[in-house]
Order: sequence, then structure tokens, then C-alpha cells
Amino acid sequence: MTTADVGMVEAALDAAIALHQQIRRGDLAPVACAAQAIRQACDTGGKILVFGNGGSAADAQHFVAELVGRFERQRPAFAAIALTADTSVLTSVANDETFERVFARQIEGLGRQGDVAVAITTSGESPNVLAGIQTAARGGLRTIALTGRNGGRVGAAAEIHINVPDGSAARVQEVHRTLIHAICRIVEAAHD
Repeated sequence: MTTADVGMVEAALDAAIALHQQIRRGDLAPVACAAQAIRQACDTGGKILVFGNGGSAADAQHFVAELVGRFERQRPAFAAIALTADTSVLTSVANDETFERVFARQIEGLGRQGDVAVAITTSGESPNVLAGIQTAARGGLRTIALTGRNGGRVGAAAEIHINVPDGSAARVQEVHRTLIHAICRIVEAAHD
């Protein structure tokens, strides 16, 4: 281990802390609104459909695991699906149609009024995420976007937009995970 290595770790932590503090000082109402929409869907028999690419795909699966399994305490399972997890569906839609349709097609098949679609994207511009959120809105689902940068077209298309305005995908993902945990805490607390 070198002093330079330790310095890089410190710099990463400092950047993550600074961005968390920036978000903490901002408008947190969209986070509470997202939790309320998810809680309402869970309470009325709806599903939560979560999707994104790359690290955001991993965050989608993490989010769903917290909802279906548990976050901090035992309680009934919530109906949630990560649209990133079924490789047979993803590859068949990408092959037979286009990769841009991998989430939209699943939302067409699985989504119903009363459900919530949660799009996660650090750029706000992923074509397949945008197609998914637009398809969800047309189908009468509530739509939530967790974005980075300026939110892009995905943020603009969502009913509830949670933006982490930073250009570093790593830093945005770190804050997204914290916000996902905050949402899970709110949803779970309503089921005491």
C-alpha cells in the first residue's frame, strides 16, 4: 500500500460525502413521493418494476431484493421485479426486436395500472430506459426516475424525478444506493 493509494481512497470518500451532503441540503420531497407511490402500490396489490443498465441494473436488482426479501426487519414480501434479471427475455427481445425495447417489452407484458416503474440511469439518456419509462407512462403506471447529470430525457419523462446532479457515474450510483435504502426504510416503516 502506498501513500498515493490511500490518497485515492480518501479522495473517493471525500467526493462521496460531498455529494451526499449536497443532496441532503436539496429538495428531498421527490424521494418521499417515490416512497409513497411504492408504498401505495404495495398496499393495493401492485408491482414494482425496476430497470437500468450496467451498475444501475445491479442497483435495480438490489432494490428489488430489499422489497421482496427484507430491508431491516421481517415483514410480508412486496411484489417487485428487476427487469434486468431474466437473461432469456433480455436476449430474445434484443435479438428479435432491438436492445432499445428490452424494458419496454417487459413493461407491456407485466405492467398494469396500479404498478410503479422505477428507472435508474446515471446519464438520464439511455434509450432503452427512456423507452421503458415512456411505455410505463402510456400504460398508466406511476413512473419514478433516479438519474444523474441533469436528468436528461428520462428525468423529464418521469412523474417523480430524483436527480443526483453529478457527472461521475460512480458518485451518482453511491447516492442512488443511499436513496434506495431511504425509500425502503420509509416503505417498510409503513408496515409496522
